[in-house]
Amino acid sequence: MMSLISEPGGVPSSESGDSLRTRQSLLTRLKDWDDHASWREFFNTYWKLIYSFARRAGLGDADAQDMVQEVLVGVAKRMPEFRYDPYKGRFKTWLLTIVRRRLADHWRRTLPDRQRLVPLGEDGATRPEEADDGLEPVWQEEWNQHLLQSAMARVQKKASARHFLIFDLLVVRQTPAGRVAELLDVSLPQVWIVRHRLGRLLKEEYRRIEAGIDP
Repeated sequence: MMSLISEPGGVPSSESGDSLRTRQSLLTRLKDWDDHASWREFFNTYWKLIYSFARRAGLGDADAQDMVQEVLVGVAKRMPEFRYDPYKGRFKTWLLTIVRRRLADHWRRTLPDRQRLVPLGEDGATRPEEADDGLEPVWQEEWNQHLLQSAMARVQKKASARHFLIFDLLVVRQTPAGRVAELLDVSLPQVWIVRHRLGRLLKEEYRRIEAGIDP
């Protein structure tokens, strides 16, 4: 996984939407179930996050894909009650609650009582928000990684193809600087200049996405 603060070292995805940021305008539009364009945008932005989280929680490919759909249905049903507050990070927590419920329902259907990761309440209903299931750190990791992938996508759009290739080889693929200079026929100082400039841009874009600031 990339580290934004130190030396990024993971491999970002080239797909994904413009960002994973929580945008008030999009969430407001989702209150209209017939706004298919907005729901498609929401799906394109968040499906990988939900899918990756489900796989790390132990689901197979097919079950993780089903869970993405179930979470979207859960979001649609609960969207009328959602109130956007970018300063409290409420959307991330709210979405995790829905994901946890769907995950708990999955394990309840497929595992014996003694193997359930999330216990049931006395009435038989799941209580994911009260359970110490150890999933919150995993969710946070996945959330950060998707933010970073979105920031990388923005950097790619803003940088020249040659500069982004230098950055990708050096920082993402961990190619030695001397080898990058040799492969692309550039000077070693230029390699380090590009790394510094795009590294700073990556941090800026990450922070903007995290704060929900439009470009």
